[in-house]
Amino acid sequence: MSESNFVDYIKIYARSGKGGRGSAHFRREKYIPFGGPDGGDGGKGGSVILKGNRNYWTLLHLKYERHILAGHGENGTGKLCHGKDGADKIIEVPIGTVVFDADTGEFITDIQHHGQEIILLKGGRGGKGNNFFKTATNQAPKYAQPGDPYEERRVILQLKLLADVGLVGFPNAGKSTLLSVVSAAKPKIANYPFTTLEPSLGIVNVRDSHSFVMADIPGIIEGASEGKGLGLRFLRHIERNSLLLFLVPADADDISKEYEILLNELAQYNPELLDKKRILAISKSDMLDEELQEALTEELSVDIPYIFISAITHKGIIALKDLLWKELNNQEFHDMESIVYRPMDIKMVDVDDDYDFSLPEEEQEEDDDLDYDEIDWENEQ
Repeated sequence: MSESNFVDYIKIYARSGKGGRGSAHFRREKYIPFGGPDGGDGGKGGSVILKGNRNYWTLLHLKYERHILAGHGENGTGKLCHGKDGADKIIEVPIGTVVFDADTGEFITDIQHHGQEIILLKGGRGGKGNNFFKTATNQAPKYAQPGDPYEERRVILQLKLLADVGLVGFPNAGKSTLLSVVSAAKPKIANYPFTTLEPSLGIVNVRDSHSFVMADIPGIIEGASEGKGLGLRFLRHIERNSLLLFLVPADADDISKEYEILLNELAQYNPELLDKKRILAISKSDMLDEELQEALTEELSVDIPYIFISAITHKGIIALKDLLWKELNNQEFHDMESIVYRPMDIKMVDVDDDYDFSLPEEEQEEDDDLDYDEIDWENEQ
């Protein structure tokens, strides 16, 4: 069985570059007996930078690049030659990527816009050469400054899909079928639970050339917030949706009860999800006649808009798209900046820890900067 190309979380080791050493060189030329200090400054170490890219939809491109290493700054030399700055390492990630510390679970940052750049690890500052420290009273300093050390950490990159409408429902509720009918997406469809094992996105066209993005989230079961079924793995994608479309099949024993169970699972995972706009779609209604549909309508006890649809006969599909478009335009779109992230529970995250995150031997060289004497550089003139 081939591996899925949808990768929505991954652990990497990132390391910035250390700063280059300053030079303690003196000018030595014929007929110039007192050349004085001419040591150049060390180069700045490269930084590790996260950059949002709307052309990426998964983290697949990072699956086999677990070591992200920025370049070291080069040392300064004589004749006031400054060392070359280390090259920055830019990690391009999809919009909606959230970053956590892999050891503590602490939230670090998230990428919300295309082209947004955030410095994950800052490169070390280059050391000053002895020419920088010369003064009227200290014309020949015999010391230079070491470069600042690099920073390193292991981080977890977690993708949360951005969509206008998210489909929420139990397995076999007809979510994938609905997405395939209203958009050009081709999710896997079969008559057994958990057919959808990864989220799918589709562009839904509405009247007058308008459109919005719909996301098919894998089925939720009772206890998903506690790790049952597919557990928490895909619940996080719902956080980025502006509107939630609940799907409950018409042949359910109790439509209102199933809706309440789904709503409770979302509340257990993140209470802020209850603030999102919600619509209930009763799928597979082609099995109902008018009399039975009226009876179900009288039994419904939900406080949100609802509609009877059938993806097979296209019953109510146009009305559903119009309703979704109306609600999306009536509400204030979900502001990503208002999301408050909780620290990640590392024990609950299924991340491949078998990968060797140790650096290659050539990267574990000793730092010659440690040979420098301790000097209070802030007070040094």
